[in-house]
Amino acid sequence: MIEAFNLWEGAANPPEDVQQQLQQLMTDCRNRGADYADARFMILRREVYATKNAAVSRLDMDVRRGLGLRVLSGGRWGFAAAPGFPIDDPGLIQQALDMARAASMTPSPPVELRPRAPETGTYVSPRQIDPSTITPQEKIALLLETDEIMAGRNEIRTRQGRLEFYYVDKWYADTEGSATRQSIIESGAGITALAVGEGDAQIRTYPSLMGDAQQAGWEFILEQDLPGHASRIADEAVALLTAPECPPGDLDVILTGSLLALQVHESCGHPSELDRVMGVEADVAGTSFLTLDGLGNRQYGSPAVTLAADATVPGGLGTFGWDDEGTPAQRVVLVDEGVHRGYLTSRQYVTNPDQPSGGNARCDNWARPPIVRMPNINLEPGSGTLDDLIADTGRGYLFNGEKTWSIDDRRLNFAIGAQAGWEIIDGELGRLLKNPGYTGITPQVWGSCDAVAGPEAWRVWGLTGCGKGAPMQNLHVGHGVSPARFRGLKVGVRS
Repeated sequence: MIEAFNLWEGAANPPEDVQQQLQQLMTDCRNRGADYADARFMILRREVYATKNAAVSRLDMDVRRGLGLRVLSGGRWGFAAAPGFPIDDPGLIQQALDMARAASMTPSPPVELRPRAPETGTYVSPRQIDPSTITPQEKIALLLETDEIMAGRNEIRTRQGRLEFYYVDKWYADTEGSATRQSIIESGAGITALAVGEGDAQIRTYPSLMGDAQQAGWEFILEQDLPGHASRIADEAVALLTAPECPPGDLDVILTGSLLALQVHESCGHPSELDRVMGVEADVAGTSFLTLDGLGNRQYGSPAVTLAADATVPGGLGTFGWDDEGTPAQRVVLVDEGVHRGYLTSRQYVTNPDQPSGGNARCDNWARPPIVRMPNINLEPGSGTLDDLIADTGRGYLFNGEKTWSIDDRRLNFAIGAQAGWEIIDGELGRLLKNPGYTGITPQVWGSCDAVAGPEAWRVWGLTGCGKGAPMQNLHVGHGVSPARFRGLKVGVRS
């Protein structure tokens, strides 16, 4: 394992004077007739460790590097990419220009980019302990220690653990004079316990169904304390087998953690993408109910609901110095005290000619052009604690852990199943309930939100599998939430 890991050292080294070579590439694009061009040279490294029932089930270590070139010619985009560092390959420029010329045969309106000043600088994500300094043996040992704690219960049939690490080095340049470099490390972890018995099967996960990740180093893994949560997760999975079904009804529900983050992702993040609103994604992933005619006067939720796209939040997977068009990271309010106020935008997709880009153009690797994507979509905190929300709820439920979800192609009607629920009676938690779930229409659900817990309960959750585009791009995004209460939520979806 150590030998495989050390193979990275040569492959991940960048060429010398990368930025100077990218600038020369931009000059060459201009000389070849491009009206505009930008390029991204990226080195992507990934580590994945997984265990299942006391055995190593996956051990992946890979490194990829390549160059993506985008040109604008005659009002049309052209794109070309190649692995390695093909900076002096004249065929790359020609391929991109040929694609732009071919696109000019279509009847679509010409592309116009909103102006911005040239950007230069470096962004380095925060990290205290570089995960590459922790040996593979140590990483596997942590997962096996956690697995052993979950074992010993006959009902637990499957125990799984996972660690993931992503390293992104990115150099960017464009013909307008921008030159930036970004270095990002992401660390993630998760465990799952599957219990079978009583004619049923139930799971509990920690920190979330797909694991949780942040822009951080090994210290984030230590903070998650997988061994410290392993016994609880296994016990709850077993307890759910004999727990009563969550009764249906229109009741008050407190949504917590990654479950609420999932709702933010699906019912606010995706419908706020302006290219989707304009129909660009209609044949792939649908459209959006957040049409342009309602901007500024559409009631999206209650006055307790403020949602913002924020690429500056420390630790978020959607945090960066500049997007993949060289636009600086920024905070854009999408919903202000319940009223729809904004969209996720790029230099091409904005609501009016005078609006600058919101900095939401991103690509998942060098072989794909940037498209409108989420950064961190956050539910802004209110006040109080989770205990305060529970104490203020006479009768209802608390739901935790995402399990199943579905939403229509306009992001309007949705249903979400949770892993576990607890009764709330007279302001106190009661019985554990299995198969909880809820359904609703986006503005009605968010309109029923009457309280959001405060900053002390707020945290950013990381999602490493947000898919969009054709060809598909899987991007990493973040969602900051505090527990929130929804009055009269329609409960009764069996997951």
